[in-house]
Amino acid sequence: MVFEKEVRKETLLTIAEKMMLAAITSPKGKGMDHIVAGMAFGEDIRLLSDKILEIGQRENAMDYLIRDSKNILSAEVIVLIGAKINPLNLTNCGLCGMKNCAEKRKVEDAPCAFNLLDLGIAIGSAAGIAADNRVDNRIMNSVGLAAKELKLLGEDVKIIFGIPLSCSSKNPFFDRT
Repeated sequence: MVFEKEVRKETLLTIAEKMMLAAITSPKGKGMDHIVAGMAFGEDIRLLSDKILEIGQRENAMDYLIRDSKNILSAEVIVLIGAKINPLNLTNCGLCGMKNCAEKRKVEDAPCAFNLLDLGIAIGSAAGIAADNRVDNRIMNSVGLAAKELKLLGEDVKIIFGIPLSCSSKNPFFDRT
C-alpha cells in the first residue's frame, strides 16, 4: 500500500516540470522565446525566503513581503518564470512608454510590453497546470523579486514571478495573517 504522503514530493516535482513546459510552450509574440523557467526546492526555498525577508525589512518595503517569506516555507517546490527584455519591433507601438523600439533599446531595463504579455501568458499556462492538478499555488511577485536579486534564472532575466506549490488541506499561500 502506498499513501499520499509517500508520493507527495515526487508528484509535486512532476507537476512543476509540466508547469515549466507549459510556460515555455505558451504562445509568444513573433514566436520569439524570451521566457525562462526553473524550479527551486530544498535549500533554494530557504534561500528565497531569507532574501524575501531581507527585502521586506528594507526602508519603505511592503508588509506582505515578510508574510510571504514565511508562507513559502510551506512549499515543496517553487516554479520560477521570468522574461528577458528584448523589444520585438512589432509595431513601434509605444506601449512601453517610449516613442518607438529604438528609443526603448536605449533604456535596457525598461520592458517591452510584448515581453510582459508573453510572460503573463506563460505564467497563466503554468498556473493552469497546477490548477488542473488541484495543487495549492499562488503567483507571487515577492518570490520573483528575491529570485531576481539572487540571479536564479540568470543575469539577463529581468522580470520574474514565482509559483510556490503545496499539497495540504488549506492553501498556505493565501494566509493573510
